[in-house]
Amino acid sequence: MGVCTSRPAPGVALVTVDFPPVNALPVKGWYALADAVRAAGRDPEVRCVVLTAEGRGFNAGVDIKELQRDPGHTSLIGANSGCAEAFAAVYECEVPVVAAVAGHCLGGGIGLVGNADAIVAAEDAVFGLPELDRGALGAATHLARLVPQHLMRTLYFTSRTVTAAELHAHGSVWRVVPRPGLLDAALGLAGEIAAKDGSLLRLAKAALNGIDPVDVRRSYRFEQGFTFEANLSGVADRVRDTFGKEGSP
Repeated sequence: MGVCTSRPAPGVALVTVDFPPVNALPVKGWYALADAVRAAGRDPEVRCVVLTAEGRGFNAGVDIKELQRDPGHTSLIGANSGCAEAFAAVYECEVPVVAAVAGHCLGGGIGLVGNADAIVAAEDAVFGLPELDRGALGAATHLARLVPQHLMRTLYFTSRTVTAAELHAHGSVWRVVPRPGLLDAALGLAGEIAAKDGSLLRLAKAALNGIDPVDVRRSYRFEQGFTFEANLSGVADRVRDTFGKEGSP
C-alpha cells in the first residue's frame, strides 16, 4: 500500500498509487505522490512518466474519514497543501506525464489528470467533482482543462460525472480502451513520447507550460481559500457529516 515507482520500459517511469479500498488518499499519501512524480521527472534517464493506480478506481480524492477524525483543522490544512503539491508535481514534472485512468476519478483525481499532459482511460472510467456533496470546494481549475466552460459549471454544481467516452469526444482523453488493456495503451503512448530526445522533451514541457493561459497553481490555491471559508463558517462540517450516511448524496 502506498506509492511506488517502477521502470517498465526504457525512458519510462511508472508511478502507481495504491490506497485500498478506493484510493482516497490521506495527507501523507498526497505528499508521497508528489515526491514520486518529482523524483521521476528529475531523473535524467526518464523521458516520460505514467501515473496510474491499483484497485477499484484511479482516485477518490481526499480521505474524508481522516478529516472527520480530526477535531481541529490540522488534517484539512494538510490535505489542502498535499493536494496542491501533488497537482503541481504533475504539472511541473520536467517530462510529460500520461495518466492511465480506470474506474472512478473524483475530486483530487481530477486535479491530477487535469494537470497531466495526456490521458488514456479505460471504458469504465468516470470523472467528476463531488465537492459540493463533500463539504469542499476546488479543482474546478483542472476540470476546466477537460471540458468546456458551461459543462464544467454544470458538472461542478450538480456533482455529476462524465464518462471516458464523453471526454474523448471533447478531445481531453487520448484513447479509451478495455480495462485489461489500459496499462499497455498508456505505456505505448509513453514509449512513443520517450523515443524523442530527452533534453528537447524537457524544453518542450517547459515551453508548453510557459504559454499556458492559466496559472494552475495560483488558480487552485485561490479556490482552496473558499474551502477554508466553508470550514470556518461551519458549512463544510454540516455537509461533510452527511457523507456515507443513508440517503446522503
